[in-house]
Amino acid sequence: MRECMLNWLSQIFAVTAFNLRTIPERKGAAFSAAAGIAGVVAVLVGVLSIAEGFKAAMKVSGAEDVAIVLRSSADSEMTSGLSREETRLVADAPGIARTADGPMTSAELFVIINLPKRSTGSDANVPFRGVGNAAMAVRGDVKIVEGRTFQPGRNEVIAGAGAARAFSGLEVGRKMRIAQNDWDIVGIFVGGGGAAESEIWTDAAVLQPAYKRGDSFQSVYAKLTSPGAFEQFKSAVTSNPQLKVKTLLQSEFLAEQSSMLTTFIERIGVFIAGMMALGALFGALNTMYSAVAARTREIATLRALGFGAGPVILSVMFESLALALLGGGIGAAAAYMAFDGFKAATMNWQTFSQIAFAFAVTPALLTSAITWAAALGLLGGLFPAIRAARLPIAAALRET
Repeated sequence: MRECMLNWLSQIFAVTAFNLRTIPERKGAAFSAAAGIAGVVAVLVGVLSIAEGFKAAMKVSGAEDVAIVLRSSADSEMTSGLSREETRLVADAPGIARTADGPMTSAELFVIINLPKRSTGSDANVPFRGVGNAAMAVRGDVKIVEGRTFQPGRNEVIAGAGAARAFSGLEVGRKMRIAQNDWDIVGIFVGGGGAAESEIWTDAAVLQPAYKRGDSFQSVYAKLTSPGAFEQFKSAVTSNPQLKVKTLLQSEFLAEQSSMLTTFIERIGVFIAGMMALGALFGALNTMYSAVAARTREIATLRALGFGAGPVILSVMFESLALALLGGGIGAAAAYMAFDGFKAATMNWQTFSQIAFAFAVTPALLTSAITWAAALGLLGGLFPAIRAARLPIAAALRET
């Protein structure tokens, strides 16, 4: 039994080696098959890296010890509303971290403004956020990298690095005209590559009268004493009869806000790659059928010498797999060099505002793409391999 297995394996190795050595003789067809699969992989990785980058931008800014409080019926900050008294009740809840200056909470206002994109010059929606004095301390990863932070009570703003990169007129020292007011741009901030970098911040007390919002806010961000304090905090604010609110961890909230766009991009990416994969599959089939036809006599000779049908089938499939992996590797490498870290901005359909982010070609995405390539290679080689194994030996030997 062991000798039979060794003989079978040696046959597979011998025939596969022979097939691979003859690839240069068929370099045109082999290149076409590999190029088709490389294109599928490059497109798949390129499109899905958009979704990966967008999810990463939202995830980065979602701390596990930061909670957000909204009106109970709201599904986003845009549809929420809280009075000043309600924000004070939230700030008094247990589980919130405190300093000598008081509870680490930031009552915030969120509006949308239009600014011209650098790439096209056309207007796009940009989040304009009014924040409390503790906003930077609450989030923890927000830092000024150019200029300074705004002074409370003044028409001053700081722009996220992503917004400054994507939109015109956000350089430090310039002014922008918003809501019939002139605003001085005094600083640029980063937020760990997260969603906050796509926003413009100012003092909430200044933004309220500019947009005639009276004494209202839309959300409260709260720094918790620890991630484990969330349940205590949530129970306190949701059970308070004076409040009609809901609370989520910031990470959960941002995941919800990004779900619609990421799902759409992923489905589109798979659909486009699937359509291209059909073309690549037909290309692989044509290549392998041509290879089998060109080696009819060689295959028949091997069969006459005692080589089994199984080794012949596997050898053809291994050749197809090798071409697919070559094409997949080239496509994955090209997509990584072209897309990884590429800066872009897109509309988040759940907030109707632009989010700046960087494409992310992750190891998991590359692995998935190479798996696609391998599957295409194996499927493309299966039917030609079966045809090769079924060739009538006598008739094939008579072919010239």
